[in-house]
Amino acid sequence: MLTNKGTLIPIGGNEDKGIEEHEQYTLEFIDEGILYHVVKEAGGTSAKIVVIPTASSIPEEVGANYLEAFKTLGCNDVTVLDIRSKEDSEKESSINLMTSANCIMFSGGNQSKITDRIGGTSIHKILLDRYQNEKGFVIAGTSAGAMVMANEMIAGGSASEAFYKGAVKMYKGLGLIPDLIIDTHFIKRGRFGRQSEAIAKFPNIIGFGLAEDTGIIIKNGNECTVIGSGMIIVFDGSKLTHNNEKVLEEGTPMTMANLTVHVLSNGDQYNIKQRKVTVLPIEAPFI
Repeated sequence: MLTNKGTLIPIGGNEDKGIEEHEQYTLEFIDEGILYHVVKEAGGTSAKIVVIPTASSIPEEVGANYLEAFKTLGCNDVTVLDIRSKEDSEKESSINLMTSANCIMFSGGNQSKITDRIGGTSIHKILLDRYQNEKGFVIAGTSAGAMVMANEMIAGGSASEAFYKGAVKMYKGLGLIPDLIIDTHFIKRGRFGRQSEAIAKFPNIIGFGLAEDTGIIIKNGNECTVIGSGMIIVFDGSKLTHNNEKVLEEGTPMTMANLTVHVLSNGDQYNIKQRKVTVLPIEAPFI
């Protein structure tokens, strides 16, 4: 069985960048926030971090925000790689950055832009190879950048039409972790229904619904630890006793019986292969 040696950090979007004033951010940015964990997993403040704002409609602004956030954390080797076409993904400069980085950070936006501009290219192959073979190599992504890590990727879908067949639109992601389907902004945008349909389509794949300012550190493609100020919802369809997704017409209400759902928060752990939850004691501190 293939074991990936690298680390994935999918994030639910809207993570604290050290400039927020919203009450929802309850963790100390410098030593508890999500980007702090990204830097720590990549080897510390001397790590070479490459930010890819390809998914965003305002890549220059998004790139600048991450440069400032990582600078606040003490990082001194952060580069923005603005890829806007498949041709950009084949440039020698892009390949050199992808080969030398300790951490790749994908921004939010439209996840289909990432697969359309990077999928199947030289830098995609480098990403896959380094993630599979290099311990300590980190691929992080927020919102669209998290969703694209999967093979079966949610590309869209209306929360107001949730639980009706056809509410979720699927697309192929970068295939970094085929065991998962990842959704983001999960609580705020009410995406329980569209993740449920995604799992009905692929009941052998686990669904992760990530709240904002919440992420998961995934080691060896298997061992998951929750970080951040919110929660993740885990969907396990392996024990479904009724699932009529295949026989329904589009727009028809769905039935799913015995869908297993877990709600996990900071410090809780999940083993993908064993489908096992390990929760921290209530008095345990945030990590």
